[in-house]
Amino acid sequence: MPVGQWFADDAGRWWFDSGSFALDFAYTGALPASAAPERLHSPDDLTAWMRDRFPVSVGAARSRDLFDSVSLREAIARLATAASRDEPFRAADVDLVNLYAATPDIPPTLAGGSRQAGRSVQTVGQALSTIARDAVDCFGPANTGRIRVCDGDCGLLYLDTSRAGSRRWCSMQRCGNRAKVRAHRARKSALRAAA
Repeated sequence: MPVGQWFADDAGRWWFDSGSFALDFAYTGALPASAAPERLHSPDDLTAWMRDRFPVSVGAARSRDLFDSVSLREAIARLATAASRDEPFRAADVDLVNLYAATPDIPPTLAGGSRQAGRSVQTVGQALSTIARDAVDCFGPANTGRIRVCDGDCGLLYLDTSRAGSRRWCSMQRCGNRAKVRAHRARKSALRAAA
C-alpha cells in the first residue's frame, strides 16, 4: 500500500509521509483539522478515497460503510494520539480495530498470471479490514515509542519508520526546513551580536 499524501496550507502544497496507511486514513478528518479538513462527507467521498489509495478495484460505498469508516478512523486517531503521549489505549478503540482486523481483508495478488482468483471488485468492508490490520501493526509492540508528534508547531502525528528512529519532522520540506532556517538565522544573529 502506498503511504503518504499531499497536504496544502498557507505556505503551499507539501508531501506528508505519515509512515502508516492507517494514519493516512485517520488524516481524512479525525486528526488535526489544520492539516487535513474533513474529507469524508458522503459515501461518494469514501469511494473516491478508497479507489485512489487501493491498488485494486473497491466497490461503491454506502451510507453504512461511511458510518463504519468514520468509526474506525476515529478509533485509529485516538490510538495514535494516545501512543504519541505514551498513554494507555482505550479498550473500546482497541476492540473496534481488532473487530475490523478480524474480518477478511483485501488479499495480496501477484501480477502476471493468466487467471484471476477471487473477486474482481473488493468490498469497502475488506478495505476497512486492510486499514485495521495496518493499524494493528502500527500500534503493536514493534512500534512502541515510534508514534511521534512533529517537533515543529504543526502537531502532526506520524510513525517514525526511520532505521535509527530519529525522525523529528512531519516533513523536511515543511517543518524541518522552517527549523533549519530559524537555527541559521539565530546563529547569524549571535555572530553579529558577538562582533
